[in-house]
Amino acid sequence: MNPTVTQIEVEAPLVARKARPGQFIILRVDEAGERIPLTVAGTCPEEGTVKVIFQVVGATTEALNHLREGDALQDFAGPLGTATEMNGPERVCVIGGGVGCAIAMPVAQELHRIGAAVTSIIGFRNRELLILEDEFAACSDRLIVTTDDGSYGRHGNVTEPLKEMLTAGEKFDRIIAIGPLVMMKFVVAAAKPFGVRVTVSMNPIMIDGTGMCGGCRITLVQDGQRVTRFACVDGPDFNGYEVDFDEAMSRGRMYADYERHAYEEACSLFRKA
Repeated sequence: MNPTVTQIEVEAPLVARKARPGQFIILRVDEAGERIPLTVAGTCPEEGTVKVIFQVVGATTEALNHLREGDALQDFAGPLGTATEMNGPERVCVIGGGVGCAIAMPVAQELHRIGAAVTSIIGFRNRELLILEDEFAACSDRLIVTTDDGSYGRHGNVTEPLKEMLTAGEKFDRIIAIGPLVMMKFVVAAAKPFGVRVTVSMNPIMIDGTGMCGGCRITLVQDGQRVTRFACVDGPDFNGYEVDFDEAMSRGRMYADYERHAYEEACSLFRKA
């Protein structure tokens, strides 16, 4: 799809039959591999296949990126998590950032299918990282593409056109934001003065996907009280106004050095192979 993002199609009939937009799977590449969660980017129940889009950022995604057509995965478990709420015809703004667009796309497609008026805003660092533009165009009544460096579409980030539309009196029943934590944090901040409901999709560190390990815990602030929830079973969708994004970003950085080391080690092994 681009130099850092890959799409694969996996034969998994039971998952394909039941998965809904917003849900995810957990896979292992091989018996010694780690378990990683990846969101379902699309299904074909008739053919029994599931599409998964991932960014190469660590050892497991590097290994996944080296698989060839016909290879098998050790595990492919799902669907997990709660599907994105679909309320029928309404006015929705779907915002995707970077590889988060792979999660936002099936949500926008399903909303369009059930009759919602969909405005989509998708943002990338530059033109080379652009993905899924045609797919979003097909399911959106209006599509805005932004790039941080202005190399394609509108120059700037996704919050700028959102703020302009809201300030001009544009009405949305809800906003669905999916992407980097900092992006979702600022989407929430942009929408707050206008009182628009914001749903965000959280993708923290996750191991078992069943609520047992506690690795994917996030903190919500509800009625002044801090409460813990687990993204794998209570989410991944949450009320954006309740999420403690600063804590989530801090937790997400905890294993950055380990992940970088594991990725470099995997790359070295594949170069020698």
